[in-house]
Amino acid sequence: MMRARRSRCAAPWLPALLALTAVPAWAQTPAPLAEWQFSVGVPLEKLFEETIPEWEVRLGAAAMLRPRYDGSSDYIVIGGPSIDIRYRDIAFASIGEGLGVNVLRGKNWRAGIALSYNLGRRAKESSPLLDGMENINPAPEAKLFAEYAVSREFPLVMRVDARRSLGGSDGWIGDIGAYMPLPGSSEKFYWFAGPTLTLADSRYMNAWYGVSASQARPGRPQFSPGGGMRSYGFGISAVWFFDKHWFATADASVVQLVGDAKRSPLTQSSTGGAFDLSVNYQF
Repeated sequence: MMRARRSRCAAPWLPALLALTAVPAWAQTPAPLAEWQFSVGVPLEKLFEETIPEWEVRLGAAAMLRPRYDGSSDYIVIGGPSIDIRYRDIAFASIGEGLGVNVLRGKNWRAGIALSYNLGRRAKESSPLLDGMENINPAPEAKLFAEYAVSREFPLVMRVDARRSLGGSDGWIGDIGAYMPLPGSSEKFYWFAGPTLTLADSRYMNAWYGVSASQARPGRPQFSPGGGMRSYGFGISAVWFFDKHWFATADASVVQLVGDAKRSPLTQSSTGGAFDLSVNYQF
């Protein structure tokens, strides 16, 4: 496999590039991490490598520090598996990216569909501020995505995606993001960074940030948000190979809610973020 052998490409960080896609299960919507962090490095592997391995499998365990719910000022630590399985440049099964197919693909780009899972929000378990609010039930989430890497000489990757919850909030949310490798990467340590912008429709915004007339109470007035820009943020992802097959990954992000998401009476803190750490084995 590419990350278990010396790369023939010019960039020293390519031998372990896709290790960063092994992100934890809870890093799904509402995502405290940037969407590009779930698939970081995938287009660059094709750009720099002569051939793609038939199978790539990475399994591990992880822990994440994240807000109790989107807009919460309280943080919790949770644990779970880290799984990423890919078949050539065709299909993938990843806890972070979902179960999907690259329908269209080229040397430095791909576009496809995936099915992931939205974990929803349990009102009574999240915060006293949400008492009397309806739960947002867990639901499958359909995703359309496209990624493009500029060139070997300028390895900037741009990504867009749109996701529709098939239940739960029953709304649309999408991201526009970009990232590239950072100076200081070596044969055993690699890191990437970039910004992201998130937009959502009114149905999604009302599910997560709205307060209906029946839910309003002192300190929580009625609020009906519209669609538009939900947030912007910045993320960093890194991997360290401490053995031929064993590696650790870390992801960090900062997210700033804007517009109606920031003004919602359910939002305790408009600035949030997340940090996760995982240990994985590459077959």
